[in-house]
Amino acid sequence: MGEAIKNRYEFVILFDVENGNPNGDPDAGNLPRIDPESGYGIVTDVCLKRKIRNYVDAVKENEPGYRIYIRQEVPLNVSDREACAYLGIGADDKDSLEGKFKELKKTDPDVDLKVRDFMCRNFFDIRTFGAVMTTFVKAKLNCGQVRGPVQMSFARSVDPIITQEVTITRVAITTEKDAENKQTEMGRKNIVPYGLYRAEGYVSANLARKVTGFSEEDLELLWEAILNMFEIDHSAARGKMAVRELIVFKHSRELGDCPAYRLFDAVKVTRNEGVEYPRSYSDYTVEILQDQIPETVELIRKK
Repeated sequence: MGEAIKNRYEFVILFDVENGNPNGDPDAGNLPRIDPESGYGIVTDVCLKRKIRNYVDAVKENEPGYRIYIRQEVPLNVSDREACAYLGIGADDKDSLEGKFKELKKTDPDVDLKVRDFMCRNFFDIRTFGAVMTTFVKAKLNCGQVRGPVQMSFARSVDPIITQEVTITRVAITTEKDAENKQTEMGRKNIVPYGLYRAEGYVSANLARKVTGFSEEDLELLWEAILNMFEIDHSAARGKMAVRELIVFKHSRELGDCPAYRLFDAVKVTRNEGVEYPRSYSDYTVEILQDQIPETVELIRKK
């Protein structure tokens, strides 16, 4: 891993779904998330970050410096114990850990920062998105609340979406008793026939330098993960999903050259004339308004 990035970035992700549920809402029977007032579809930032983490985890496979902190079926304090080992104290006995940590704080007041830096060096997603790392409350061991340099918004569909309920049948009956009375069982799938979504994100070089050390190598891996985050995550429930384009704005300096909203407003996605019900990415036109982008900001389009 090299030095921290020196330029601020903003980015826009355009991705679509065809005959699938891009992000189910557990509060609504796992229906596709939707803004009830406007009818626009929603995909949460947490959902997108999960797919980025999964891609990095699959590509790097626990490579030093690129491990994933928030993983499915792995308790957080399993990883936090590594911080204890780094400090030279055992983490099995929580009662003795409290005393050991207090003694260590007396001799080294910067121990919290050292643990935070250790976690940032070893876990890609902490270095990227940040994390709240508090474990063993009785021992008052706090690995730190890290604010990551990469932040993302909820994705919202370009047009209002229509959710469709599809009835399905299956021949595998659940119980032997049920099999005596019927040969099939009914089920339902809720899908979006087609939706083009837009998410926006930020990369702070200032936080990268001061807090996590997010580097140019990390940045390139992030772009790669965004472009491919659906490629290793296909499922029947999610239908056909793909990132269509990643639009990146690179500022000339750490704190940036203009407000982020000006750059986001320069990206216009419009439905083509005569298209009433979009069913493919080709039904839209993506336009970049160059006159709204300062000369010091570099435009990078990745597909």
